[in-house]
Amino acid sequence: MDSASFVLLSQEQALRRRLDVVANNMANASTVGFKREQPQFHEFVEQMPEADVPDARNTSYVLDYGTVHDVTQGSFQATGNPLDVMIEGSGYLSVEGENGQNFYTRAGALKISEAGQLVTAAGQRVLGEGGQPIQVPLDQAAALVIAADGSVSGPTGQLGRLTVTRFADEGSVKPVGNNLYSGQGGEVVPALEVRLRSGGLEASNVQPIAETATMLDVLRAYQTSMKLSESLNDLRQRAIDRLGRAG
Repeated sequence: MDSASFVLLSQEQALRRRLDVVANNMANASTVGFKREQPQFHEFVEQMPEADVPDARNTSYVLDYGTVHDVTQGSFQATGNPLDVMIEGSGYLSVEGENGQNFYTRAGALKISEAGQLVTAAGQRVLGEGGQPIQVPLDQAAALVIAADGSVSGPTGQLGRLTVTRFADEGSVKPVGNNLYSGQGGEVVPALEVRLRSGGLEASNVQPIAETATMLDVLRAYQTSMKLSESLNDLRQRAIDRLGRAG
């Protein structure tokens, strides 16, 4: 296989990667707090000084460089549930994973577990100040109020406070599945700067029409790449035929 075919193959692999990301965005268009992802590609230039044609001595390939998520805030969807919260602005709620590690999420659909702790819809414990779970007496669960600064209060007073963690470099925040993210170097936002809106959830920031348009662009680019591949095959066949006649 010659270098032109390798270049086309690298492009087709990149197009497949783009299509996978777009499909995942579309599948999560209604997922609470989901942030659309975007693939990142870099150019990889291979130098081949032995090539006979000067223009072929630098060959450019497409290199998959991972994905980044769009941090644009989704719209507020009112639910009427006082335990549903949306973070206004940047930042994430801290939750505890199965193995005790910290994860982060924008999905603010909270509830009270059987153990009397504030947890996510998937059951992960939400961590408050000091990295500790927020304990709620079961007889106060029906009367909880979450204030704009994250304070969780019942009839007897404040029970804890939801903390919001912000990352200076959003590129270091990586999705790990189930609407959770991992990240390093996050800083807890001071209480006076926290802005939570209760009674509703943050919608996904995926725009289905834009994603559909991107999907069509990918399909057209793939069709163009296939036509180029067919043209290269035709050129090779003609070259072989001519060499055969010359021989």
